[in-house]
Amino acid sequence: MSSAGGGSALQVHAVRFGPGQELLGSLQAFVEERRLRAPFIITCVGSLTKATLRLANATVTNTNEVLHLSGRFEIVSLVGTLNPNAHLHISLSDIEGRTVGGHALGDLEVFTTAEVVVGEAVDLQFTREMDLYTGFPELVVRPRSQTDQSP
Repeated sequence: MSSAGGGSALQVHAVRFGPGQELLGSLQAFVEERRLRAPFIITCVGSLTKATLRLANATVTNTNEVLHLSGRFEIVSLVGTLNPNAHLHISLSDIEGRTVGGHALGDLEVFTTAEVVVGEAVDLQFTREMDLYTGFPELVVRPRSQTDQSP
């Protein structure tokens, strides 16, 4: 199944989260407060002390392949969409430079900072619907109706 929206204007938002804040929940609150309808991560730099990731071998029947990390980690990459059921992937490097990544489940505790630039495709709306083929809620992109426009 393909979900395609047309082109869209871009609006850019920047935010910084500080020590002890949970990054995923903070991003979701940021999106909700600003009523963003098609938000996505443009870039992120920072560090974490904890993270919970789902690994790439997850399937519909085995979704619990998770990695719980604790220590000091640099955020090497954070990508994805931030609609209410956010779909984010993160790559982290440890104190020896080893990198690990996966689907961000949460428990992303900021160590020193997380500087995030969030984009919004202002003419679109992102939702998620169950995909019978994959067994997961997948991204659906729709044009935003005139009544859906938020300031």
